[in-house]
Amino acid sequence: MGMAVGTSRPAERHGALLCPMEGPAPGAGGLGIDPDDLPDGLVVADEHGRVVCFNAAAARITAVRAADVLGLPLEHALPLEDLNGRRWWTLTDPYGGLATRVGQPERNLLLPGGREVLVSARYVRERPTGPLRRLVISLRGTEARRRSERSHAELIATVAHELRSPLTSVKGFTATLLAKWERFTDDQKRLMLETVDADASRVTRLIAELLDISRIDSGRLEVRRQPVDIAAAVGRHVQAHVTNGHGSDRFLVRIRRDLPMLWADPDKIDQVLGNLLENAVRHGAGTVTIEVAPATTAGPADAECDEERGTAVTVSDEGPGIPEESMARVFTRFWRGSKRGGTGLGLYIVKGIVEAHGGTITVERGPGGGAQFRFILPVGAPAYLA
Repeated sequence: MGMAVGTSRPAERHGALLCPMEGPAPGAGGLGIDPDDLPDGLVVADEHGRVVCFNAAAARITAVRAADVLGLPLEHALPLEDLNGRRWWTLTDPYGGLATRVGQPERNLLLPGGREVLVSARYVRERPTGPLRRLVISLRGTEARRRSERSHAELIATVAHELRSPLTSVKGFTATLLAKWERFTDDQKRLMLETVDADASRVTRLIAELLDISRIDSGRLEVRRQPVDIAAAVGRHVQAHVTNGHGSDRFLVRIRRDLPMLWADPDKIDQVLGNLLENAVRHGAGTVTIEVAPATTAGPADAECDEERGTAVTVSDEGPGIPEESMARVFTRFWRGSKRGGTGLGLYIVKGIVEAHGGTITVERGPGGGAQFRFILPVGAPAYLA
C-alpha cells in the first residue's frame, strides 16, 4: 500500500520502506507516491545518515535487498567508490561539508565487486545553510550509456574506415603525379585527376553525413524553408542518373498537376531524393517509379482542423525488396540492405531531414515486389501566407 503525499510516518511494503514525503505535490491530486513505482533507484538517508528508503529499483541496480540495508549508516549500505578507488561518502562528506552545497551532479561510481552505477544526490536542508535534514540519492544503471558509447564508437569506426580508402587513393595519385609528372601522357593525368576529384567528393559527402548526424542527434538540424518545385527536383535527379549511364526507360515519373505550393529546404530535399533514388538504382531492379501527389497530414493539436495539405513522394523499385523482419530497422544507423558498400547512414539521415520538416517517412513492399519508400511533407507555408 502506497503512502499519500503529506504523510510523515514511513510505512513498509514488500520489505522496502516508503519514503517520508512532506507537503502536497503539485498536481498529485491526492494520489499516493510509492518509491517502488519509480524507474530509477531511490535511496534516502535521514539527518543521522541512516537509510530510511531503499526502493525496488535501487535493490535491482545494487543487487542488495532492501531489508538488509534499512537502518544502516549510508556508507555501509551503499559503499561507493570513485574510479580512483576513493570512498565516495568520505570524499564528499555531505553531512559535515560546506553548508552551502545543494547536491552532487550525476557521475559514474563503483559498488563493491566493480559494478558501475550512475549516482546523483540532493541535499535537503532545514534552511539554505542549515544542517542536512535528508540526503536523497538517485541511482541508474549504466546500460543506456554503454549503448550510446558503443553507438558513437561504431560511428567513428565506420566513418574512419570509409575515409581511409578515398584518402589513400588521393594521397597515392597526388604523390605519383608530383614525383613523375613528365612521365605521364595527358590522358593518364586526366584519368588520375578525375579519380582524385571523385574520391575528394566522396570524402566531402562522408563529412557532410557526419555533421548531419550530429545535428539530428542534438536536435539542431536547421531547415531553411523556401518555395520548392518538387517536380523539377525529381526531374534533375532522374536526368543525373541518365547522364551517368542508366537508361531513361528505367525511370517512370508520375507527377500530379494539382500539387500544393511546398515550402521546404531545397538542399535537404535534394539530399532526400538523391538518397532514395540512389538506393533504388543500386539495390533495386527493374523500373524505378517516382510518384509525386498531394496528400493530407495530421495537423497541429491546437489547429481547428485535424488535417493540413502536404506533398507525398513515393519511390519504388522492382528488386528483391526488404525482408519483413528488417522493415523496423531500415531507418536506424548502420542498416544496410546489401553488402554493396555504403555507410548505412543515409536512410537514418533521410528520416531525420523529413521529420525536421514536420513530415513522416515509411517503407513497405511495393507493387512490383521491391522496396517502396514514401515520405509526406506538410506544405510548411509561412504564417503570413496561411
